[in-house]
Amino acid sequence: MNGIKFDFSNVFHPNIENGLTEEEINDQANRVQDIVETIKQNNPGFLSLPFTRVYIDRVLDLKTWIQSFESVVVLGIGGSALGNQALQTALNPLHYNALSKEIRKTPKIFILDNVDPDFISSVLDQIDPKTTLFNVISKSGTTAEAMANYLVARGIIEGYGLDPKKHFLFTTDPEKGILKKLAEEEGIKTLDIPPSIGGRFSVLTPVGLLSALASGIDIIDLYNGAKEMHKRVTNPNIWENPAAFNALVHYLYYQKGYNISVMMSYSNKLYLLADWYRQLWAESLGKKYNLKGEIVNVGQTPIKALGTTDQHSQVQLYNEGPYDKVITFIQLENFERNIKIPNIHCDLPELSYLGGKNLSALLNTELAGTEYALTENNRPNLKVIFPQINPFNVGQFIFAYEFQTAVMGNLLEINPYDQPGVELGKKVTYALMGRKGYEDFSIEVENKLKNKKQVTM
Repeated sequence: MNGIKFDFSNVFHPNIENGLTEEEINDQANRVQDIVETIKQNNPGFLSLPFTRVYIDRVLDLKTWIQSFESVVVLGIGGSALGNQALQTALNPLHYNALSKEIRKTPKIFILDNVDPDFISSVLDQIDPKTTLFNVISKSGTTAEAMANYLVARGIIEGYGLDPKKHFLFTTDPEKGILKKLAEEEGIKTLDIPPSIGGRFSVLTPVGLLSALASGIDIIDLYNGAKEMHKRVTNPNIWENPAAFNALVHYLYYQKGYNISVMMSYSNKLYLLADWYRQLWAESLGKKYNLKGEIVNVGQTPIKALGTTDQHSQVQLYNEGPYDKVITFIQLENFERNIKIPNIHCDLPELSYLGGKNLSALLNTELAGTEYALTENNRPNLKVIFPQINPFNVGQFIFAYEFQTAVMGNLLEINPYDQPGVELGKKVTYALMGRKGYEDFSIEVENKLKNKKQVTM
């Protein structure tokens, strides 16, 4: 089966005047080979997932029950939502929820990844609680946003006099946490989040597989794609390993001051893969301390863009602004559908050149134009090329970028699997919302807020 391809031509000299050289890659080849071997030996949780059938089988066991609902509502945030959104957008029609049940044949999928009351209400207005399954995703069971939305959903289910165990599914830690406790007490079905896998690496666990299966996505083929990519990214030869190579490219440019990574999709269906990537790259690599405990404050800022939309909003900056960005294009070669532009106004040269062409050809020509301009302006850019969109290719993409992130973390000499920088914000939220055990910290926070210099207009 054809898989995704990587084109690194435009990160190298002489295509880019100040581009990388083969010597720079080869100088780091042994180091990267050691890193690949270290990752294989340490075997982080995500690495063995493509060969672990227990999680996928457990989800498959629930298929009939899950697909009996009219709607499945995912309650999660961050890694518990972004992967779900990327899979749904890429592998289902963009108007999936608007299709009739006769055409869909599977439940509508809603993903509540915020606590904005207008947003939550807009989804609740579209569902019938009697025919809805709520999938609550939180490893700890203490994620404020997911648990607040759970309580809202629980209140609705109880308000309708419905049995919670028939309308809730908890995806959580297999051993501990409040969701596990509630599930055992109330007979609510659960799926396990592997303890060794953090949220941003969890899309190929039940965290992402449940909603994918609910909407009819072939989750076995997702695994097959990840399994095939596993062979490529564990190859110690840097010139045959696209994930390690991509990590090294980003690392070498980062050392030259390129501290922004842009992912620009020329496909609306693949656009949310960039959202998923943003969390993976930012939360994994933005770290204050290195492995020695030294303050380093490293990290490359990820940005998403959509072609051609953002040719008219961001590309001016990319072409003529600071030399601080590495751009990754996502290109789709074969679209599921196409539209031919009619031959109208053939007497007008400003319009006639478009007549008879396909929109897909225009879109990819726009990509080629942007790629050419960036290269002419000596801006490093590369491409991830999808021959077509299917679960196999999406599984490949996900696994490649997870491994790339692990390699980049090792190159930066930081821990790519923790996220200490988000904990303080969580603690402040707990304190100000009155969570038990945070009383003293609440006083400290309120005092600091009270004494803070105020500048308002």
